Amino acid sequence: MVRRTVAALLAAGAVTAGSATAADAAGNSGSWRADLSVTGGDDVNVAAANGGLTLQNARWRPAAQTAGSEGALLSAERQLSSPVNRVEAQISADTPAGTAVEVDVRGRSGADDWTEWTPAGTALSRPVTVVQTRIILSGNGSDARPTVRDVALTGTLGPQARALTASAPLTYTVYATREGLTGGTTANGHVIAANDHFVALPSGKALSPKGTGNYSVRVCRTDNSRCEYAPVWDVGPWNTKDDYWNPSSVRSEYKDLPQGQPEAYAAYHNGYNGGRDDLGYKVGNPAGIDLADGTFGSGVGLGDNGNVKVSYLWTGSSAATGLVQTAGDPVNVRSSAHTSAAAVGLAANYAKVNIECYVNGDTVTGKFGTSKIWDRIGPGNYVSDTYVQTGSNGPVAPLC
Repeated sequence: MVRRTVAALLAAGAVTAGSATAADAAGNSGSWRADLSVTGGDDVNVAAANGGLTLQNARWRPAAQTAGSEGALLSAERQLSSPVNRVEAQISADTPAGTAVEVDVRGRSGADDWTEWTPAGTALSRPVTVVQTRIILSGNGSDARPTVRDVALTGTLGPQARALTASAPLTYTVYATREGLTGGTTANGHVIAANDHFVALPSGKALSPKGTGNYSVRVCRTDNSRCEYAPVWDVGPWNTKDDYWNPSSVRSEYKDLPQGQPEAYAAYHNGYNGGRDDLGYKVGNPAGIDLADGTFGSGVGLGDNGNVKVSYLWTGSSAATGLVQTAGDPVNVRSSAHTSAAAVGLAANYAKVNIECYVNGDTVTGKFGTSKIWDRIGPGNYVSDTYVQTGSNGPVAPLC
């Protein structure tokens, strides 16, 4: 059964409005202004207008969203001269009734992967030296649209909260549904194809920009007999701000629920929040993840909606070390380093995977040349290194 995914690109929390200060304009290493020009590649339904930024189509929304309208501008990465762990935003914008403007921030340092998207003004999970912003414009589906005039950003370094990252990626068993909606557009601007390979999670904190896998998951049958590694390219099911994999100190909403329990589960089984999601819809199943058709069927091998085991790969302290790159189709994940070994799943194009170790096996010619190196990306899961972009022709992990 194909069900509604809330594919809304919504930020968790608003930021302070106001005009830029003289210190911001001075251009020191911790202050800068967002470039509001639209580049197109990673931007969704926004347009430049009268020196500002507005919704290109005041009534457009992702195919699976049933109300409202939205758009987003993704900034270029900004290199800072010194670390910061918080970025404040001052917004100058025209926001007619029913419209809003919000800003999210993420960061990284050196070879580290990105933090989760975090509302501007909220502490990042660690100090960073590279920052990226996401400016989100939303409307009520009428002709009213917001216009952003200026976004002034200031990075600061303050006391750091206790690190929450575990050594291994967080893993929870949640209920999965099939997204479907072929021909529709996801929250990051990807047009859904037949037999597509990506997943949706009910929070924009882990939404990968189109054509990237910064936030990827390993989703497996509950007996681990078959898995797919796939990027997070949509927001849903049901909720839009339920980062249930995070502890209550970080979780945006529903902080009283156990870590790892989606709000939809509590609403469906226990009548939590009156049995409704954060948009007021009656929750019809307990899903905490949506799977694109290809991930659902050929990847994980599901015949119907049901429980799966999900690892949120960006949450482990060992940074993801390889980006799966193919000609477009997923690559087979095998039980050992041989082309004749049993296929135990798929690694989708653009999935960011953790390379635990490597072995020498059958020689394979793939996207990145010819090699006998095979990478172990999970328990009993191997892929040829010739399909994993690591930045090296040799191993990037120890021998298994």
